[in-house]
Amino acid sequence: MDVGGHHPYIPIGMEITATQSGRGRPREFDPEEALAAALQVFWRRGYEGASLAELTEAMGITKPSLYACFGNKEALFRKALDLYERDKLCYVKSSLEAPTAKAVAERMLRGSLAIQTGNKDPQGCMGVISSVGGTAHSECIRDEVLARRASSDRALLDRFERAQAEGDLPAGVEPQALACYLSTVIQGMAVQAGAGVPRDRLEQLIDTTLTMWPSK
Repeated sequence: MDVGGHHPYIPIGMEITATQSGRGRPREFDPEEALAAALQVFWRRGYEGASLAELTEAMGITKPSLYACFGNKEALFRKALDLYERDKLCYVKSSLEAPTAKAVAERMLRGSLAIQTGNKDPQGCMGVISSVGGTAHSECIRDEVLARRASSDRALLDRFERAQAEGDLPAGVEPQALACYLSTVIQGMAVQAGAGVPRDRLEQLIDTTLTMWPSK
């Protein structure tokens, strides 16, 4: 008996696909590939805008298999965020290891721009897209995105505080304000990238930001 398109005797991770003779045969799906497809939908549509029908179609699985393998939509989104941070935001760690505060800022800005305006992925930032708007049902999602952003902001603040202690920043510069400024520029770039602002204009914004960067 077929329930919701998923055969009860087919193990999770297997789907039914038709052969030319009309009979069904099991086909395995790769959870990593399915999750990567879900990430693209969430990135393009945001949490609220991504319907289960669109997600399952992109992932190539049925709703029962989605629930069995990944949990509900919220759990799937959290896993997609993990993948986004692992594969798309890997530049953040290397940015924080730059030798100067200005070099940190440049790596962050250019790394962010590369992700926001890449040819293979949706334009803009997944975190920004998913934290704007939505219903009360998605408040937990916005809270999740904001909590992760706060952790990243804390790491950036720690790096700028170290830069000031090392004499890399002028004494009158407040590290917290500088970290907030840089994060705001990056988020603003993401919004503009998502709206279709050309890459060269965003590169000019980066150059202007670095020109204005405080130095001793």
